[in-house]
Amino acid sequence: MSIAISDIVFFDQSTAEKESYQAEEEKRIDGNPLQAVINHYSDSSNQFHAGLWESETGCWHVHYTEHEFCQILEGVSIVRDKNGNERTLKTGDNFVIPAGFEGEWEVVEPCRKIYVIFEPTA
Repeated sequence: MSIAISDIVFFDQSTAEKESYQAEEEKRIDGNPLQAVINHYSDSSNQFHAGLWESETGCWHVHYTEHEFCQILEGVSIVRDKNGNERTLKTGDNFVIPAGFEGEWEVVEPCRKIYVIFEPTA
């Protein structure tokens, strides 16, 4: 199979639709923030994904089964591990959250990020 320029996915030209949602009630810690994802790309195995995520302010529990690269485009969030250690994430930050991470994600100022996810098969 040959890949051509027309197969490259440009986020600013994508026709992917925004999907809005809220964290499940049992995961919510503070607030009920509206979140949205625009998944611009998924590979044929459905293990690799890339797109944009955004959220209003709030806090919820997270448990990553996937490896996720993030680039914060705007806003401020705080990520906390199960032991209470935390890191403030702000515009321009780039990082990877490995599969297996458990803790909290708190959006302090409305946030937007690019994500690239790899979900290993079980």
